[in-house]
Amino acid sequence: MPPSPPTSPTPRARPWQRRLGLEASVEQLIVLAALFWTLSANRPFFNAALKGRDLGDVSAWGFAAALMLGVLALHVLLLALVAHRWWIKPLLALLTVASALAGYYMGAFGIYLDPSMLRNVLHTHPGEARELLSGEMALHLLLYAGLPLLLLWQVRVRPGAGWRGGGLGRRVGRAMAVRLGLLLLALALLLGAVMAVFQPLASLMRNHRELRYLITPANLVWSLGAVVAADAKGAAQPRQPIGLDVAPGPSWAGRQKPLVVLLVVGETARAANWGLNGYARQTTPELAALLQASAGGPTVMLNFPQVTACGTNTETSLPCMFAPIGRRDYDDGRIRGQQSLLHVAARAGVDVHWRDNQSGCKGVCDGLPGDTVSAQNAPGLCRDGNCLDEGLIADLDQRLQALTRPGPAGAGAAPPGTHLWVLHMLGNHGPAYHRRVPTAAPGFARFQPACSSDDLRLCTSEQIVNAYDNALLYTDHVLASAIAKLQARAGEIDTALVYVSDHGESLGERGLYLHGLPYAIAPDVQKQVPMVAWFSPGLASAIGLPAGCLKPTLQQAAARPLAHDHLFHTLLSLLDLRTALHAPDYDLLAPCRSAAAPGSPR
Repeated sequence: MPPSPPTSPTPRARPWQRRLGLEASVEQLIVLAALFWTLSANRPFFNAALKGRDLGDVSAWGFAAALMLGVLALHVLLLALVAHRWWIKPLLALLTVASALAGYYMGAFGIYLDPSMLRNVLHTHPGEARELLSGEMALHLLLYAGLPLLLLWQVRVRPGAGWRGGGLGRRVGRAMAVRLGLLLLALALLLGAVMAVFQPLASLMRNHRELRYLITPANLVWSLGAVVAADAKGAAQPRQPIGLDVAPGPSWAGRQKPLVVLLVVGETARAANWGLNGYARQTTPELAALLQASAGGPTVMLNFPQVTACGTNTETSLPCMFAPIGRRDYDDGRIRGQQSLLHVAARAGVDVHWRDNQSGCKGVCDGLPGDTVSAQNAPGLCRDGNCLDEGLIADLDQRLQALTRPGPAGAGAAPPGTHLWVLHMLGNHGPAYHRRVPTAAPGFARFQPACSSDDLRLCTSEQIVNAYDNALLYTDHVLASAIAKLQARAGEIDTALVYVSDHGESLGERGLYLHGLPYAIAPDVQKQVPMVAWFSPGLASAIGLPAGCLKPTLQQAAARPLAHDHLFHTLLSLLDLRTALHAPDYDLLAPCRSAAAPGSPR
């Protein structure tokens, strides 16, 4: 008898394989992962989809079962399209961690992970991101990501049944048949689940289209793909110039003093808690005093109580605020693909400067002069890379004084110029409202007890509102301080200050926190924002407006609903710039401009 051929030694199992002996094919891992995500990360979706249904009704249970089967089949289908045994484990690990994080924050704050929100997340400042970390989040991540990853790490991925026996071509064919079978099965289950509850599901998705952004991790994959595609398209093309016809208005030639327009972009201040709007608490005492003082004097100051934001997050609102089309004709691709008001102003000869104390200008100031508060590191105002908003105006006196200095020897006084300085506040950015005020100043801790935790779940509703309102007190102080500095130079420089917040905030109403909900379903507190304007006594004359026209015109504007859409066109008028982009219907100063037209009384 011939000797038996030598057999290959059996590979020695690793220690963890000897302990657990876990093996699974790629297809089995796909199904198990999809099942785990369906049960662990989609509670916000199921809660929203089943809201208002009677659990004692058999049809409600059938609807819930169909939804679960549909979510499971959807994720099996998506995974089966891209999974391979070489990268299946890293892919599942990444999606499991992302799903756990998404599930936590959607459940904790009531957010939806649509492309706008994901863009906001990707561009979050590191300091802001640290404030979103909490012990409860860590525990959730450990339970819904740590334990599954530990189990996944101990699984040996074995070839599917299609790879056993036969030549290479036959093995490949069998493997493809197994994968195709899984795809067809998942597709059939998905279609079957949809058809079984088509009528209520169609009605639900038609009336609440935003629910699709709660299906996790499909929402992450879709939104990330949309953001990457949009950013890649934008990066491939330079921003389209706008306002190429812009030119200085007639007032420029006769101006005797420099003109400074200080535009302060607030963060997360909501109109409902703004003291000047009639809020039960006085969260704007210093501005209220200035408003009262201006009532019978030459200074013009107005509060605008009915202003609607372009979006519910900074990534959307900021570019929209500086675009000519605004929210009324909203087109995200067009807005992000074009230059902003700041570029138009700079083209006309305005000295434009952006100072940031948050997460950047979102493309609004690309290519223009700017700096950050953290880079200046104003004494006593910055710590661990985060700065208080007073840093925005720490050197405002010096900046104003520099405009009145004589020119070089023999050149006489420096010619008057037109300046647009934009200050981007950190404001009331949550969840760490208590970090937005100086701890050494008890005057900004007026409302007590105030939440002192970054995790809002550890605080009561009263504590959260108190902390938020204290931060508004500080915003009030910063704005009043800026106005005082401008007012002190009124004899040498004509000045204006315009403040408007980028979006509002939810403070627990309807179980919602923070901001960023899809615009169509966002509550008013996330869309209604405060706005204030202040003008020095000589401002009207400096920009070519009739004396005595400014205050009554703005009072009429303050009595009607306004929007971020008015900002672009009003600032053009405030700087006295002429361009075909200007829409008089959205210019709050238009009635005065009409009165100042040739042939009109001045």
